[in-house]
Amino acid sequence: MIGMLALTSIPTVIGVAEGVSEQRKQNQAKADETRMAKFYLDVRCEDDPEEAKNIRGKRVVVRDNKVYIDEPNSSLRSIPSHTVQAFYVNYPDDEREPTLGLVSTVSDDPPMLNWIYVDKNSMELKYGNRTQSREHHVGPWDWTEDRSRLVIENQELFASVEEEPGVWAVYYDRNDDGLNGVVGREKSVVDISLERKLLDKENSG
Repeated sequence: MIGMLALTSIPTVIGVAEGVSEQRKQNQAKADETRMAKFYLDVRCEDDPEEAKNIRGKRVVVRDNKVYIDEPNSSLRSIPSHTVQAFYVNYPDDEREPTLGLVSTVSDDPPMLNWIYVDKNSMELKYGNRTQSREHHVGPWDWTEDRSRLVIENQELFASVEEEPGVWAVYYDRNDDGLNGVVGREKSVVDISLERKLLDKENSG
């Protein structure tokens, strides 16, 4: 009798396992779809230094292999740039642990995607192909608990540096020390947050 009960229970166990596996696949597919939704990145400044007024409310853009801050309206920009339209996807590298990477459009014509990464020496946010990005900090990128802001390595330690008068670039303050030893003391450094603005929601509004 015990043997018969064990045998008859096997299809039920298999059925439950298959159901759980299928649910996990569906949940993963939904999560992947959510993470692949494109978003802009807008600049927020919690502190209020004098320099913050020059970047607060502006948008993240790319040009010349680096990530900058500029006007949301492209027609108002003094230097031609491409507005970041980013999304998350796993970074392809068999030599490191699976890492969630950050991809962005870098050109409309021709359409082109690149990886956003942090230069391991300068802590600048840059963009490039897999070969260019691989030796640097490529992630893991993610979002805050409420999904509203960008993080890397579970940290929200971004800063903006005025590299030239009126030209602000985005950096990762990995050591949380105001980029001490990374940028010169004569340059202005402002702590920032990068707020995600979904393209679909903004365009529909």
